[in-house]
Amino acid sequence: MNNIILYPGTFDPITNGHIDIISRVTDLFDEVIVAVGVSSSKSTLFSLEQRVTLAEHCLSQFENVSVTGYEGLTVDLALDVGANIILRGLRTGGDFEYESQLNWMNQQLAPELETIYLAPTASVAGISSTLVKEVARYGGDYEHFVPAPVAQALEDAFA
Repeated sequence: MNNIILYPGTFDPITNGHIDIISRVTDLFDEVIVAVGVSSSKSTLFSLEQRVTLAEHCLSQFENVSVTGYEGLTVDLALDVGANIILRGLRTGGDFEYESQLNWMNQQLAPELETIYLAPTASVAGISSTLVKEVARYGGDYEHFVPAPVAQALEDAFA
């Protein structure tokens, strides 16, 4: 059986924290699918197409990583692509509370799927897409929190 892990998120934009988590699971799973999603509860700076393109550029060095865009339930996508595990990143205790609720719902909808959580390494643990966008919006130094293509996209968005 191939172990396929699905890492869903809005990735608005993808950060070095996301890439840290992705790079660490590439050796553990046969296939890593980064699922860039539309969230009804979030408004995004970048379109779905832009977020997918940025993720593809930033993850191209990983042979077993693919990127897809999606709208809808994450469990439906996981089942459609043959994933047996959903990956979620945890930065804070608040993340854990939200992720626990999400996991409970996912178990109700698709009990055959497992969810695992991974914390980013300490050097990137404080990075969030929201904070990066805020720093970029007000002209702060954000380049070391994101890959170069994302830094350029942020510069273009706030120029």
